[in-house]
Amino acid sequence: MKTLPSTELLGSSQIEIHYQRPHLQEMYHISCAEDADTILRKYINPQQLDLRECFWVILLSNANRVLAISEVATGSTRGVQTNLKYIFQLALLTNASAIIVAHNHPSGNLDFSKRDVSETKKIKRLATLMDITLLDHIIITSESFVSFAQEGEM
Repeated sequence: MKTLPSTELLGSSQIEIHYQRPHLQEMYHISCAEDADTILRKYINPQQLDLRECFWVILLSNANRVLAISEVATGSTRGVQTNLKYIFQLALLTNASAIIVAHNHPSGNLDFSKRDVSETKKIKRLATLMDITLLDHIIITSESFVSFAQEGEM
């Protein structure tokens, strides 16, 4: 195998990505915020909702079928530091066309904070640059949820 000049100079390695999406019949379809909430609650630990803030990403195909769900950050009762780099690494690795992000409010308060709004704008801006659609940002509590898209905040 021939060694590339960049490998010799920089000591870098070749990267090869392999990905196989789930079988179509096994993939959940999301058509509204209620679907996203229902699917997310199947995968998260409900006993953690009132304990600490967590941040999740739902990775979707072009037909809004769920490719994967991942917890991308865990915080404290006061907040969670979103890991934007990790969100978009997952989106690229799964070849996602769209994403939905979600986090919980342990307090039970469903109001958007200024930080929630600014993080959503930042995620949307980055997604647009990468040709990925941010469909929604959902805030959940143990009792209910609120959707940025349904509230006209997207």
